[in-house]
Amino acid sequence: MKYLVRDKIFAIGDDYWIDDEHGRHAFLVDGKAMRLRDTLEIKDADGRVLITLRRRMFSVRDAMTIERDGGTPATVRRKRMSLLRNHYRVTLAEGTELDVSGRILDREFAVEYEGELLAHISRRWLTLRDTYGVDVVREDADAALLIAVAVCVIRMAEKEREDR
Repeated sequence: MKYLVRDKIFAIGDDYWIDDEHGRHAFLVDGKAMRLRDTLEIKDADGRVLITLRRRMFSVRDAMTIERDGGTPATVRRKRMSLLRNHYRVTLAEGTELDVSGRILDREFAVEYEGELLAHISRRWLTLRDTYGVDVVREDADAALLIAVAVCVIRMAEKEREDR
């Protein structure tokens, strides 16, 4: 399933919809302004909170947590850096790790588990300049979680660029 994200409103406090490939609202990303730390909520089309994303304030390495149903099913951290690609590691609660690599700021990257592609994030398929797609490749994959991972790594990469 492919999802469409309008990228130009990635500021704290701004809300934006993520549409499915049929043009229907699938998820709402709700930026929470006036909080001490960077917080986003991903809601379903009916407004129910599915996932909360929070930036860890006092962490040795930059990290964001993905919270769901009162628990923390995943933590996203920067893995390593090269000149052309960014790498992030998503550690799931049960110890499984997902790899995120590519050109994050260009919106050209992949989410993989043990070399198997779970989602591909790209601007290439779209003609709108400030839009990118999230293609959840596996049918049994958790689309909300993979979208949360994409939002996290983009947010972290943009924050790192601002801090430089």
